Amino acid sequence: MKDDTADDTVDVSVDVSIVIPARDCRTYLDRCLTSALVQRVVTEIVVVDDGSTDGTTELLGLYAEYHRDCVKVIRLEGSGGPGRPRNVGLDHAGGRYVFFLDADDYLGPEALERMVAVADANGSDIVLGKIVGHGRRAPASMFHHNADRAELGASAVYNSLSCFKLFRREMLEHHHIRFPEERLVGEDIYFTVHAYCHAATISVVADYDCYHLVARADGSSIMQQPDSRDPVAWLYMVRDPIRLMTGHVPPGPLRDHLLLRHFKIDVFPQLGAPFLEAGEVRRKEIAQAVAALCDQWLTPGVHRGLTGTDRQRLAALGDVDRLARLADIECATVLRRLTGLCWDGERLAITVAVELEGIGVPDAVSLVLRTRDDPRRELVVRAELVEPGEPVVAEPVAGHEVEPAGHRYTARVDVAALGSGIWDVRVSAEREGVLRTGRLGADRDGDLTLPAPRLVGGAAVLPYFTRDNGNLSVDVGGYVVGVPGSVRITRTRWSLGRRLLIDGEIAVAGGVPPEPAVRRLVWRERGSGRERAEPVTVLPGGGFAAGPAVGRLPPGTWDAYLELDLGGPPARFRIETDAAAIAAPRRWLGGIVLLSVRPYATSGKGRLSTVVRQLTARAVIRRMMR
Repeated sequence: MKDDTADDTVDVSVDVSIVIPARDCRTYLDRCLTSALVQRVVTEIVVVDDGSTDGTTELLGLYAEYHRDCVKVIRLEGSGGPGRPRNVGLDHAGGRYVFFLDADDYLGPEALERMVAVADANGSDIVLGKIVGHGRRAPASMFHHNADRAELGASAVYNSLSCFKLFRREMLEHHHIRFPEERLVGEDIYFTVHAYCHAATISVVADYDCYHLVARADGSSIMQQPDSRDPVAWLYMVRDPIRLMTGHVPPGPLRDHLLLRHFKIDVFPQLGAPFLEAGEVRRKEIAQAVAALCDQWLTPGVHRGLTGTDRQRLAALGDVDRLARLADIECATVLRRLTGLCWDGERLAITVAVELEGIGVPDAVSLVLRTRDDPRRELVVRAELVEPGEPVVAEPVAGHEVEPAGHRYTARVDVAALGSGIWDVRVSAEREGVLRTGRLGADRDGDLTLPAPRLVGGAAVLPYFTRDNGNLSVDVGGYVVGVPGSVRITRTRWSLGRRLLIDGEIAVAGGVPPEPAVRRLVWRERGSGRERAEPVTVLPGGGFAAGPAVGRLPPGTWDAYLELDLGGPPARFRIETDAAAIAAPRRWLGGIVLLSVRPYATSGKGRLSTVVRQLTARAVIRRMMR
């Protein structure tokens, strides 16, 4: 065991000080410490044992003994919360950067290597690494793309106020950024808000699972306790980080952007499920606490950014019964079933039966299509009531009975307006100004079939059901669904310049691709993967012509592909043929080398390939002597 004195100096030989508060976490500690020890940067691991009684202390002693060069263990008598252990660990840290890791969580093997590389390259004061949850919800809105320099007012980084980030220690020390020690929850919000206020550069590593957020199986962590998110206590807690932020950020668009985050994530959600779970007196206290925050910090700029649901809540803060009604609607399950899916010209007609459980028929229904890689890209299509109809049997939801869902609505989606990408389809039901959404397709009519892929505006549009949950998505461009098509040779013949003239036909997704979609003919050598590209001439009616100089290919077996641009990644189709359409082999003598070129149709599926061989005069004579 070590009980080192605090150190304010920076040890430039240590890249990252990993600070781990530990209290009664013996079950998870091995995995946590191992993940810290295998990081590919120079680290010191500062573990603060906060009065453990379950064997954590003894295990930490073993790690400190066997890893004397990088593991420090500091013993506290028991503070009751994570704020003091983290502060003590930070006081003993000496690295250029600090990373806070909870003892029941763990790091990806390359996490700190990637985050430090980004920080060093950009001079970052804070680096957010992608967080994934295991039994716990993880933040996602800020991890759609890597970012060398994420602007605080023009990105979603402020949505993540946990402390599981890489911080430049010099910044933390210079501004004396520390955790409040008297709080059991929310201490990391205060700390991270303070750090954001002083960070000159913020970066994001979104293409690697850096931090693994784990739920304890026994539910013993502070955030898993039933009273950890008492709505009134939470609303009073959040005042301090808001006050801290507004003390550093002057009025204007940036402050409004940051305040909007607090109202959308911290404040108004307390009027949802927590409001319903509270008694009548407690509901009044929650409404009053929300009203006090709104009176002080809800500016016109914040109001403009509120959702329709939150605006309804804001208008009803003086009416507890109305707030309860809004919460009932917000918490209602959207019963939905996909009952129709077909093409209507170049529009995709989607029919769905929808009802809000316990509430009834919605006032309005829309379909929301949102890209998987960037949820900010979305298309909302209003659905029309097509028949007041027969009851719809919905799948049961765990824990309660499900009533039949109701009316049918049809939306016609202009797929040409979607753009390239994978679009997930959701149904949105509105009732009394409150929106409820849910993924569509897992529950569907038994005889419903997918419509055939189609070319729309030169892009391949492929509706499909996801493999994991069977939900409806639309692949525009062929990112995850193979584009059906065929490229077939009708004739080949030899020409000057050792060229093989090729005539053929193209059919893709039930249609003929436009001329700009046909990019090139590609020969790929089967053994080495080398490629040679040749131009292609597009002919009317789906025909094409090419004159590749196959007689000039290096020796090897070369397979022929036609490459198309169908709105997504390049789509390659093997060129099909039969023996009757293939020109006879040819030989050319070049100096002392005999070149042999043999086009052929592969056995089975009959695809165009070419074998190219070079024989020296000696090799030719040897063959003749056999």
